[in-house]
Amino acid sequence: MSADARSALLDATAPKGDAFVTAQIAGIQAAKQTATLIPLAHPLPLGAVDVRFTWSDDGALVIEAVATTSAPTGVEMEAMVAASVAALTIYDMAKALDKGIVIESVCLLEKTGGKSGPWKRS
Repeated sequence: MSADARSALLDATAPKGDAFVTAQIAGIQAAKQTATLIPLAHPLPLGAVDVRFTWSDDGALVIEAVATTSAPTGVEMEAMVAASVAALTIYDMAKALDKGIVIESVCLLEKTGGKSGPWKRS
């Protein structure tokens, strides 16, 4: 994203307001709707969903989402839906400043639980 868009996000001066707070709420809400959004995903009782924002060394915004459940299954889809919708919300809130913002590289970093057991990206 452009330097102007980044500054507006950091200063919470984007035209639509504080994009990070809004995107965090959007991500949490999205995680709760995963079974509605993704065909064949089953509804899960979520224990917690956390959406975090950091800046990489190259100036890209990094969005990480963590989801937990007490159910005997993984919640990686809930976490990835949360991160994806948070990214789309950031775009929506900053598009007046930069329509060229790029969203890329949605991936699972780590999971525990479920039939397949733990997994971590190397």
